[in-house]
Amino acid sequence: MGSDPQFAKYPNLALAQDIFTLTNPSSSSSSRQTSLKKLQDAISDHKMAPLYRHLAHPTEGLLNGSGEGPASRPATSSRRTNGASQGSTGSTKSALIDFPWSEQLYEKIKMDNDTELETFVKEEADAAETAGDTEVQAAKGKRAEFWARVGDKEKALSSYEAVFEKTGVLGTKIDIILAIVRIGLFFNDKMLVKKQVDRAKALVESGGDWDRRNRLKAYQGLHLLTTRSYNLAAPLLLDSLSTFTSYELCSYSSLVVYSVLAGSVSLKRVDFKSKVVDTPEVKAILGDGEDKLAALTGTVSAGPGAGDEDMKDASSSTPTPAPTAVNLTTLGASIDNVAEMETPVDFTPLAGLVRSLYVGNYQAFFLALAAVEESFLSQDRYLYEHRVWFVREMRLRGYQQLLQSYRIVSLKSMAKDFGVSIDFLDRDLAKFIAADRIPCTIDRVNGIIETNRPDDKNKQYTDVVKQGDALITKLQKYGQAVRLRGSERG
Repeated sequence: MGSDPQFAKYPNLALAQDIFTLTNPSSSSSSRQTSLKKLQDAISDHKMAPLYRHLAHPTEGLLNGSGEGPASRPATSSRRTNGASQGSTGSTKSALIDFPWSEQLYEKIKMDNDTELETFVKEEADAAETAGDTEVQAAKGKRAEFWARVGDKEKALSSYEAVFEKTGVLGTKIDIILAIVRIGLFFNDKMLVKKQVDRAKALVESGGDWDRRNRLKAYQGLHLLTTRSYNLAAPLLLDSLSTFTSYELCSYSSLVVYSVLAGSVSLKRVDFKSKVVDTPEVKAILGDGEDKLAALTGTVSAGPGAGDEDMKDASSSTPTPAPTAVNLTTLGASIDNVAEMETPVDFTPLAGLVRSLYVGNYQAFFLALAAVEESFLSQDRYLYEHRVWFVREMRLRGYQQLLQSYRIVSLKSMAKDFGVSIDFLDRDLAKFIAADRIPCTIDRVNGIIETNRPDDKNKQYTDVVKQGDALITKLQKYGQAVRLRGSERG
């Protein structure tokens, strides 16, 4: 199994979500107030002077738009005009909250940081004189964790690299790289995250243990999610569901959301059924009462053996209680520990999206898609940037799924199926047709959509001709280069 993971406590990525909530025009006023309180408490409790300055400084702070103010003042909504303050449903959100600055608080926690840092320096010096390399490395590791805890990105990175250079244990090296990945995620440094994920992959492939291989899957999947590579992220995230232990990265509830969304937008229908719809881990959270109980007791299994006949028609199903967060990896843990790790999440919109897409209830699918955008895409720091793209791709998926079953479809009936107007459907389909995403034509005069079935044999013939031409061109260039070299030798 390998040694227990090290350097996994800091930075606290939940605080990065709180920072995002304070700057998110789609978040509610109550959620901003809650995030502000959590952020202020964390800065005070963990003496996070560098992060406090980075966020709240009157001239340099990212979150202080109204200048210096007492730290003890109640958080008030500033009345700045924000053009992005229109939510996805068109309702106006309250103004963003300023993060108040207190010079007195900053100087106090900075002094505490200096005092704590002195103890690490003294401990390292004592270890160098009286102990061995292991104790020196342990002292350096404490200093690296200290910088990660207080939110100083550059000093944390340099400290971790110093520890990495002197570390010979492969498992510890992987843990250090994963800590650096989390620092990149905290500060939204995608280039740093990509570079460090590649480093971690190389280390794991050179002999990493089973636990760290599984942890890296979640890290890599989340990174790919942030870069909009949903097709690559989906298998990694879905594989992580049954073995997830990386609570320093995200909660299990968040992993379920990421996995289902990535799988819904990228997997083919057969894989979507086996890896999302019928997966026990997903059923345990998104399924109805019977499916959830069966998944938790192990009486259902995912894969091609799970037949379509088990899927009930959405229109005939009876209303069920809202699915709640269930972590299969913590069923043996105490209730207090689970509550501490997990924040309750209403999965109803996500469950409706998966079910309506699979059974072909497209009107319910569009409604669920809007609810998912409002409840998940617009509220999560990793999903927010790609929410417009995701909604567009899911609409495309719905259109493709319906049209592939018909040769000719009337605009009126298709618009009715999706619960939209004919004009909207016409405009939306036209964008996808122009981009060659849907093989069909729209006849507005007769009010029909005619699909163009791609001829596989003709496509294969065209591909062979194109590839053959490219190969011949390369061979000709190679031949010319060989002749030139021969003439030079002559």
